[in-house]
Amino acid sequence: MSQHKTIPSPTDASQGSKKMLTAMVGIGVFCALLIVLTYEGTKERIEKLKAEALEQAVFRVLPGISQTKIFELIEDGNFIPSDGKDRSKKLVYAGFDDGGSLVGIAIEASGQGYADVIRILYGYNPSNQTVVGMYVLESKETPGLGDKIEKDENFLSNFNALSVALTEDYKQIKNKVVPVKQGSKTNPWEVDGITGATISSRAIGNIIGESSSTMIPLIYNQLEKFKLD
Repeated sequence: MSQHKTIPSPTDASQGSKKMLTAMVGIGVFCALLIVLTYEGTKERIEKLKAEALEQAVFRVLPGISQTKIFELIEDGNFIPSDGKDRSKKLVYAGFDDGGSLVGIAIEASGQGYADVIRILYGYNPSNQTVVGMYVLESKETPGLGDKIEKDENFLSNFNALSVALTEDYKQIKNKVVPVKQGSKTNPWEVDGITGATISSRAIGNIIGESSSTMIPLIYNQLEKFKLD
């Protein structure tokens, strides 16, 4: 007895493809919607945690402070008080002691590292014109090597009293901060690098060198604006 096979018509195949495509599009839209909802639902929480981490970092890079106030650098080169909500602005963080006296200014800066952009916060003490602390806010450097910029005590000691002294007219840095090979530091404006994490450690020195050259003269010449009240 002969057997008859049913061959799907082109119309049936086309309809099947349309159903599959519709299903895939629907799944894609659902996943996209889920991602957006998750992002929107956690955005506020993430921003709050970032703000708290940044505040803690300010206290770390400015030893001896008990109070802080945020200031914004506007287009004309002047600093004004800010609520700090718009992180796209150029913000600095003034630190004060219990008596309300200015101790120093914490400055955000960033630059290219080995793997990606490195974001740091460093503290500036205008009374002795030195950097008095550095903290890595964001880094994707290689674990065990590049991430030594966050942990190596000898490297971090570079920023206990790193000179950013100004010229006599207070218009520019006298000696720009520069990175040097590990063990070859001879001047107070040099950043001693880390063997095995040369690119990452040099990046920190260069980031502070570029940032301080611009920010320190602006800050020093407007110290009277950094008031707690």
